[in-house]
Amino acid sequence: MIRPLMTRPSPLARRRWLALSCALLGVAAPLAVQAQAWPVKPVKLQVPFAPGGTTDIIARVVAERLGGPLGQTVVVENKAGGGGSVGATETARATPDGYSLGMATVSTTAANPAINPKITYDPLTDFTPIINIAATPNVIVVHPSFPARDYKGFVAELKKNPGRYSYASSGTGGIGHLQMELYKSLSGVFVTHIPYRGAGPALNDTVAGQVPIMFDNLPSALPFIKDGRLVPIVVASAERVAVLPQVPTFKEVGLAPVNRMAYYGIIGPKGLPREVVDKVSSAVRTAVALPEVKKRIEDTGSVLVLNSPEAFAAQIKAEYAVYKDVVARRKLSLD
Repeated sequence: MIRPLMTRPSPLARRRWLALSCALLGVAAPLAVQAQAWPVKPVKLQVPFAPGGTTDIIARVVAERLGGPLGQTVVVENKAGGGGSVGATETARATPDGYSLGMATVSTTAANPAINPKITYDPLTDFTPIINIAATPNVIVVHPSFPARDYKGFVAELKKNPGRYSYASSGTGGIGHLQMELYKSLSGVFVTHIPYRGAGPALNDTVAGQVPIMFDNLPSALPFIKDGRLVPIVVASAERVAVLPQVPTFKEVGLAPVNRMAYYGIIGPKGLPREVVDKVSSAVRTAVALPEVKKRIEDTGSVLVLNSPEAFAAQIKAEYAVYKDVVARRKLSLD
């Protein structure tokens, strides 16, 4: 049997083979990294308001328990300013790799973009909606020194003294601002707006009596209501709230259009992979299913929503349209 002669490859052939091998490894390495299951490091959940407000409360309650189903720590980071637009802008500009997520509210994805032409993000196209965690009633509260303690007396006092009183909000363009403007347009009362850098600071000054009125989210106001340091006047909710059974809704006082609840959801920058969206959504559902988490959220007066990304996107679009109309009809501006 004649065996074929075995020839050694030339130096040039060996160099070409090595170059090809390195090129293939260069392609395989990032593919291997991409194939790793997300997340492989801690995830940031940005709250676009100061600590102490409802957005912060909901974010921290859920984030504490997301680490289990995700397998990584979820770190809450507060970045206040611009009625929530500063933090929201950072989320919109983040790399869409799933490691920078943000809390979405009516203020950041509807009310503020509706009034502020300087906001650089489009709430309908620059985010990836993931899940709406909860819907929360808003409530008009007054300091105990206010002359009235019920809705009838509240309206009578404001109409008797137009321009005498002011109200605090989480910031110009926030839901507390625009929802109060919607209320003013329908009720015929006039109170002066005082914007703050978040619901927490605004609430602190209202509790201290520096500002007599606030249109706030129920979860952050409720502890002070229970302590008698704030008086609830009327709530924006489809039905009376179980924790405030004596307080009427706007519908009951003839102002049904003001019955718009706030939402607290999670979003990412546009282009977020569906794998990340689904994992975060599933992890939130797992966390909220824990009895202690569910109870902590519902005890604030919030209602769990836990909808799909598509449903959340539709909700954002609908709220944005509502507040664009409020701004146009009230001729509101940042000046």
